[in-house]
Amino acid sequence: MRVNIGRTAAWVFMILVVLASLFPFYWILRTALSSNNALYAGGDSLLPVQPGLGGFERVFGTQTGQAAIDQGGAGQEIYFWRYLLNSITVATLITAGQVFFSAMAAYAFARLRWKYRDRVFGFFLAGLMIPTIFTLLPNFVLIKQLGLVDTLLGIALPSMLMTPFAVFFLRQFFLGISHEVEEAALIDGASKTRVFFRLILPMSSAPIATLAILTYIAAWNEYFWALMVSYTDRSRVLTVALGVFKSQTPQTGPDWAGLMAATLVAALPMLLLFMLFARRIVNSIGFSGIK
Repeated sequence: MRVNIGRTAAWVFMILVVLASLFPFYWILRTALSSNNALYAGGDSLLPVQPGLGGFERVFGTQTGQAAIDQGGAGQEIYFWRYLLNSITVATLITAGQVFFSAMAAYAFARLRWKYRDRVFGFFLAGLMIPTIFTLLPNFVLIKQLGLVDTLLGIALPSMLMTPFAVFFLRQFFLGISHEVEEAALIDGASKTRVFFRLILPMSSAPIATLAILTYIAAWNEYFWALMVSYTDRSRVLTVALGVFKSQTPQTGPDWAGLMAATLVAALPMLLLFMLFARRIVNSIGFSGIK
């Protein structure tokens, strides 16, 4: 059997890249399963050091304060399930609002004919060039004036309406939908609103689902804005809670086992979501449209 050297080298290179990409996740798992006190003595080991589930017990709040201190933890209570519920609520609000309003705006730019439409779209698209950090202070002043500081709605509101990327993403797909299908519905007496909800949205389920997944992942991983707005546990999301967890440093040093366990638990839902819908995301970005 003849061996193709080029193909073999390519496979070896791809395997090495995959292993290099997965190694940080393994190291997180290895640290989470280790004993926090033993990490400082055997930190160079590739296997868990004195393996146990103490880090996960501290994250889920099933370990007593004294036991947490004995294992190198801070001993303070962690409201993991509240943080998880807050993250789910904020990500769901942002995803539902952003996808819905962006779809309506994209339909207006793609199908409705009105004066200066293309100019307005170009001006709107220019928002992609504005760094997010420039909008943090104006958004914070607005949220404070609305009395929404330290609330879940205050965290979600600035991203709930629409974004230039989401509008551009859906507009490109709407432009590929056949005009004849829409004209047939209008001739039958359907209004533009009914065409949008009963025809355009069902036909655009693939790109809408893709946008929803990307938006949900981005909202789940948001940190800086949530840190600015949330001050107490009632509105604190998982990403901010991880920073607070790290700041609760015991005398022996950071609780690396607990921190890595919390990081793994917080990242696992998004990893599973992306793995389940990775093919759909890649296929929808091609903007194949409807022939």
